[in-house]
Amino acid sequence: FCNLCNKNIIKTICLKKHSEDAADSNNLCHIEKAYSTILSELGEDVDREGLLRTPLRAAKAMQFLTKGYKETTQDILNDAIFDENHEEMVIVKDIDLFSLCEHHLVPFYGKAHIAYLPNKKVVGLSKLARIVEIYSRRLQVQERLTKQIASAISEALEPAGVAVVIEAAHMCMVMRGVQKMNASTVTSVMLGRFHDDPEVRTEFLALTMKK
Repeated sequence: FCNLCNKNIIKTICLKKHSEDAADSNNLCHIEKAYSTILSELGEDVDREGLLRTPLRAAKAMQFLTKGYKETTQDILNDAIFDENHEEMVIVKDIDLFSLCEHHLVPFYGKAHIAYLPNKKVVGLSKLARIVEIYSRRLQVQERLTKQIASAISEALEPAGVAVVIEAAHMCMVMRGVQKMNASTVTSVMLGRFHDDPEVRTEFLALTMKK
C-alpha cells in the first residue's frame, strides 16, 4: 500500500472506532436512565447517597455482562488456527463461565468442558475459552449456549467431531422460585464422531467428568 492508502485506512478505522464509542456512550446513558426508573418504581430514593451512582454502575455492569454481542469467533480465531498432523482428541475442561438467564436476568454460572478431534487443524487452546466467553456474555439459556459453542468450533475448525458439556447452577432456581440450593443443570452437544461413535463419546465423558 502507498502512504496515502495507509492514511485512509487508519482514518477509516479511527472514524469507525469514534462512531462505536459514541454509540456505546449513548446506549450507556439510556440504560442508566432505565435503571434509575426501575429503582424509583421499586420505592427507592435514587438521590440518597448510596444510590447516587448505582444506575451508572449497573449500566456499565450490564454492558460488560453482554459484551459478547459485539464479538465474533472470526475476530479471535484469525491468527490462531494452525496446520498440524494431529488426529487425537484435544480436551480443555473446567472452563469457568458466567452468563445471564434471559428469562429473569439473573446469573447462571459453572464450567464448560470442550473436546474436538482435529482434522489436520488445531487451534490455540486459550481460544476455546474465548469462544465460551463470547457466547456466555450474552442473554442466554444453557441449552442454546452449549449448542452455540459447539457449532462455532465446528464451523471454524471443520474437525472430525466436537463435544461440549456445561455444568451450571442457575440463580433463578436458587434465589427465587423453587429455591433449590444444590440443584445443577448439565447440558451436552455431541457433533461428528462424538455423536456417531459410542467409544469416542465414552472416552470424552470419562476423561472430562472424572474428578
